[in-house]
Amino acid sequence: MIQYTVRQAKRFVVLIPGLVIAYFSIRDIFPYFNRRLPLSLAVLITYVLAAYVMIPAIIRLFRIVIRSDHLPLYCVTPDGFASDPLNVGIISTRRELITAMEAAGWYMADRHSIQNVFRMIMAPLVGQVYRHAPVSNMYLFGRRQDIAFEIPIENTVGHRHHVRFWATTYEKKKRLSVHSIAWHHRREHVMGDNLLWVGSASLDVGLNVIRHNLQMTHMIDPDTDSERDLIVNQLKHAGLVSKVETIKLDNPYRLINRVWRGYLQTDGKMSVVNLKRIPIDQ
Repeated sequence: MIQYTVRQAKRFVVLIPGLVIAYFSIRDIFPYFNRRLPLSLAVLITYVLAAYVMIPAIIRLFRIVIRSDHLPLYCVTPDGFASDPLNVGIISTRRELITAMEAAGWYMADRHSIQNVFRMIMAPLVGQVYRHAPVSNMYLFGRRQDIAFEIPIENTVGHRHHVRFWATTYEKKKRLSVHSIAWHHRREHVMGDNLLWVGSASLDVGLNVIRHNLQMTHMIDPDTDSERDLIVNQLKHAGLVSKVETIKLDNPYRLINRVWRGYLQTDGKMSVVNLKRIPIDQ
């Protein structure tokens, strides 16, 4: 009962900025543009400012003040809402990670820029497949992903396998667990020896609306465990795996995410792949 009350209180706190912004949008912002622009354009600009600028900025500020100091169960959106569960890890250097994922059939995502986003939007309109399309930024430990990979599903718009990775270190003398992952050391050792790349793998299955700000985003297939197993099996098939360990993050759980009628479910486990030594071309 106490946990339920705390959860509802947190949801109410998150709702307040949206209500305040909606009030000022109707009272001040929309009338300002409505006096100067056609009605449809005034509505569009008001919506874009509220949904894509003001609400995310306020919630992001809130999340900066209140940050987690432990390994979470899932990454979060830029405005702090729950997103994909953590479910896969790879122990390797950055170059080995890229080599292994590409050998297993994955494409490294391009950086998020205006040019690449425009290319991603135009690709299906002209009948092309953008295999290195940028992925949206998700956050873990207060920072966005360090690298991401994807496999587009041909002949379907908005459908693709993808995984985001965050570089961490771990205490090699201890058994691998949530307590031996030293995420705060990442900045010092990102170019060093073996890293633990903590990842969240999921499958985009189309588009839907975000419930709290009405933005359009990808709909995620609920079975995230299958995406974890897909990566592990592909790396095994490519002959790149020396060992697979399993970390229990939590009991099986179902996660209601930010997309309208969207949810994710997982067994609460992370599969950690130890890669074989991979020859890197100089």
